[in-house]
Amino acid sequence: MSEIESQEKAEILVEALPFIKRYSGKVVVLKVGGEMLENHKLSESLTQDLILLKSVGLQVVLCHGGGPQVTESMRQLGKQSCFVEGLRVTDAETIDITAMVFLGRINAHLTALINTHGAHAVGLSGVDARLFEVECEDPKLGFVGKIRRVNTALIIGLLQSGFLPVISPLGADAKGDLYNINADLTAGELAAALGAEKLVILTNVAGLYESFGRDDTLVSETNAEKLREMLRSKAASEGMRPKLQAILRALEAGVPRAHMLDGRVAHALLLEIFTPQGIGTLITNEGGHAES
Repeated sequence: MSEIESQEKAEILVEALPFIKRYSGKVVVLKVGGEMLENHKLSESLTQDLILLKSVGLQVVLCHGGGPQVTESMRQLGKQSCFVEGLRVTDAETIDITAMVFLGRINAHLTALINTHGAHAVGLSGVDARLFEVECEDPKLGFVGKIRRVNTALIIGLLQSGFLPVISPLGADAKGDLYNINADLTAGELAAALGAEKLVILTNVAGLYESFGRDDTLVSETNAEKLREMLRSKAASEGMRPKLQAILRALEAGVPRAHMLDGRVAHALLLEIFTPQGIGTLITNEGGHAES
């Protein structure tokens, strides 16, 4: 390594130091979409970021999605997927498929990958220890659940013991029936209940757009009221609506910052959390300039 390269690396570390000090000991809730988990290089990049975040003292809670994987499994079994405002219509057979994919495939593999890199990840779902108390979102959607309460004792205990919770967005109602919960909304509820410092949603777009598909309308920073306006005006696409709702839930509960990042960018988490400029879209309650 040349002296110039060494100096550049030293400057990067010095630049990150204020952010490391600021967020050490704070809870950060991350949501990663299923598209990112299908890409081995991006999964490795995410895992490396998680290890570094934990190594410098952040309390990381990871919630994963898995929509593409569920859709593909349904297709293989001869079932067609149907969505209403970004939520998957879930009949009895679909909830069984969803649980199989989330718990038997995505959660197990992601937890194993993190552990092979030296962290102590624990895979679980909202069913475990009644982490999520769930009710039916809408009978027309079938077994799609809405979280009424997050019982945080299990998560807090795991964090205090040095573990990294990896959470599948499943829950059960008072009768024990399983429900599929949108992963974005799950992450928002977790951030709200845990009093997180940040909610970070990793997705397959560069951030929030004024007009989806037009790169020149990418929003680098905005506030909660703008998100409410987008939801009222139907400006947000069906897939984007749960993300905006999750961010609003977190901000309204007192989470200071939420971020929507492009999970296709290697080490997106580190670029957002440990650099002054950040990437993607930053959302706060009041708006105005705020550091990452």
